[in-house]
Amino acid sequence: MRIASVNAWGGALSDELVTWLPGSGAHIVCLQEVTRTPGLTGWTRFDDGERTLPQRADLLDDVRVALPRHQAYFVTSDSGPVYDGAGGRHRQDFGLATLVGEHLPVCGVDSDFVHGRFADHDEWTVADRPRIALAVRTVDRATGRSVSVVQVHGLRDPLGKGDTPARRRQAERLAELVRRVRGPRDLVVVCGDFNLLPDSETFGVLAELGLTDLVGTADTRSSHYRKPVRHASYLLVSDVAAVRRFEILAEPEISDHRALVLDI
Repeated sequence: MRIASVNAWGGALSDELVTWLPGSGAHIVCLQEVTRTPGLTGWTRFDDGERTLPQRADLLDDVRVALPRHQAYFVTSDSGPVYDGAGGRHRQDFGLATLVGEHLPVCGVDSDFVHGRFADHDEWTVADRPRIALAVRTVDRATGRSVSVVQVHGLRDPLGKGDTPARRRQAERLAELVRRVRGPRDLVVVCGDFNLLPDSETFGVLAELGLTDLVGTADTRSSHYRKPVRHASYLLVSDVAAVRRFEILAEPEISDHRALVLDI
């Protein structure tokens, strides 16, 4: 089974992303920063007072078209305004999408907020936006083993990626979700854009669940990211012996994050 995780950057490199996805061989795809704007397609502009970014109006639909035989699950952390090319204002949902290959039975789905709760913004805020995690549980028919895959997009703080009380609570809430969804013999994978440094106390909280990080201090950013701190995305597993291969893809560049690809 192959699992891929990447922060999709709102689809800023959507052509590259949707070209890569079908050939990636991923049976489960975990995407962060996924957009959905009811009734609108094409490109939009996102503003939060600090950044102005191009975003796909409906990245969820874009990736569903690229992977038409995958089962798609989407959860929204928050919503806010975006603008089309004519300056029209629209409401856009922002969140996580997990796509599961059609041959895999989905025997459980769960989600929970790890920071805050759903917000419908009049204007996007720079900091303290809510964050959500999404879990799916399936069975690897080749081995008969249940697999729980949990993805998260961690809290962004303009002051940096260091530990804070809010990030400690976020880790504890994420751990609660993992405990709730995992079966006693499940292989557990936790992945996503954690927005943390490699020495974060979050990894100690998750280690108490038997989870081991495979990324460490590796660079998980593409050339589209200009800041010096190159740590953001992580992937943890409950059974390192089950890992056949793990890669952090420098190429192709499909986002300002590098994709994480795990074979188990």
